[in-house]
Amino acid sequence: MDEQSSIQEAVAKRRTFAIISHPDAGKTTLTEKLLLYSGMLLTAGMVKGRKGRKAAASDWMAMEQERGISITSSAMQFTYKNTIINVLDTPGHEDFSEDTYRTLTAADCAIMVIDASKGVEKQTRKLFEICRLRKIPVLTFMNKMDMPGRDPLELMNEVENVLQIHSSAMNWPIGTGKEFQGVVDRMTNECLFFTKTSHGGAQKASIARYPLHSQETKDKLGDEHYQQVLQELDLLELAGNPFSTEKFLAGEVTPVFFASALTNFGVEPFFDAFIHLAPCPHARLATDLNGKEITIDPITTPFSGYVFKLQANMDRRHRDSMAFIRICSGRFERDLLVKNHRLGRELRLTRPHGMLAGERTTIDFAYPGDIIGVINPGLFAIGDTISMTGGFNFKPLPQFQPEIFAKLHPKDVGKRKSFDKGILQLSNEGAIQVFHSTDRTGDLIFAAVGQLQFEVMQYRLKDEYGVETVLSSLPYQCSAWILGDIKTFAKSSGSVIVQDRQGRPIALFTSQWDKQYSIKNNPKHELVDVLV
Repeated sequence: MDEQSSIQEAVAKRRTFAIISHPDAGKTTLTEKLLLYSGMLLTAGMVKGRKGRKAAASDWMAMEQERGISITSSAMQFTYKNTIINVLDTPGHEDFSEDTYRTLTAADCAIMVIDASKGVEKQTRKLFEICRLRKIPVLTFMNKMDMPGRDPLELMNEVENVLQIHSSAMNWPIGTGKEFQGVVDRMTNECLFFTKTSHGGAQKASIARYPLHSQETKDKLGDEHYQQVLQELDLLELAGNPFSTEKFLAGEVTPVFFASALTNFGVEPFFDAFIHLAPCPHARLATDLNGKEITIDPITTPFSGYVFKLQANMDRRHRDSMAFIRICSGRFERDLLVKNHRLGRELRLTRPHGMLAGERTTIDFAYPGDIIGVINPGLFAIGDTISMTGGFNFKPLPQFQPEIFAKLHPKDVGKRKSFDKGILQLSNEGAIQVFHSTDRTGDLIFAAVGQLQFEVMQYRLKDEYGVETVLSSLPYQCSAWILGDIKTFAKSSGSVIVQDRQGRPIALFTSQWDKQYSIKNNPKHELVDVLV
């Protein structure tokens, strides 16, 4: 078999996706059940990190385990029924939307987890919009059907109305809440009845399959319940949207699956459908040196990829930084000599790692769709394109305007060196934004999209660098980058001009009114909220 054929075969087996949701919808539980059903875990532990419970396999940072939230984006690879899964477990908390956006650029599709009792929530809407912008196809996992919840038809209508996408039910719940016992597979017209095999979904649920119109199904449901299920299915046929693979891949329709990640009811059929529906890695857009848009084919183009995440101190023994690279084309081999397009220099990618919940495994080969971690000797930045050939760049990753600002200093001035090192690492990761005052003081101003980012920054400075810090909030509420001649920009009395790490001017405002006033007063300048 020639190299292109082997790459093509490897690409066809791969599914690279992110799981998105509002906090507490069950995203991390679903990730863990993927590990359970793939054989990576013998039993599934709870994800809340409460006393006496195991922390989720994808939450490797101590603070995540304590709080039961996903703060960093974990990348894991494993095999599920002859399909190689690359799952990107994104932060569920809204304060980490920037990290989530960068991670979503590395995904070929997304699973949207919705709590059936709450419907489409605020963070779900935000994350779905990112998928729409990137044209990422989305599958919907309607979770917690074992709990008291909303009517299934009502939930599907809400997905359509709020997210402006057609929804198509791939299965239909048999009962809800305590009565939830199975699903009807609308593709095969089979009823799947589930049975608990352990407490809390620690082991796989057993499945009994019967044709919808069989005597076994009628006996199991009883006549009244059976007729109700048939009526609901008839209503779906009349009023529901038909499923189309082409429309799904184009982001026009989302297939909907009803299930319970906690009890495992409906989980295995969902995973089986997912590996069939989800796209394998495909061509990606880039720009050549003349700014012309070009297509990077995953099979015919030699190795290329880009850095979408940096993470420091995953290995406490080495205190190193890891660069996460999404492979976009060609075959990667250990010790490969590549070009860093931003620096215009060659680098050797030694000791590449695959990831499973913070556990590193050295790999020899990797293919398009795979996520590899390489030690970052300070030469990688978020968004860097790397390749064997050079001559192009993948689309830049966007940077969001922060909304919360503060000053930070170490309690012990003797810890200044460790403080500076920690701040450099965290800002390199994109975990926090650091601005420099343009006045004589040259003070640092720390900026975040949400308050939790500051808490994590202080926690990590103490935990990883031994530096306790004092945080002083600043009165600014919003910001915008200034495009145009900064010398002629008319600054309002309540605002301040600072510079980001790239030296670009950004204005910090005490109110939205102040920001709008500055926009009106500076018609020759453009104030932007997102840099792309």
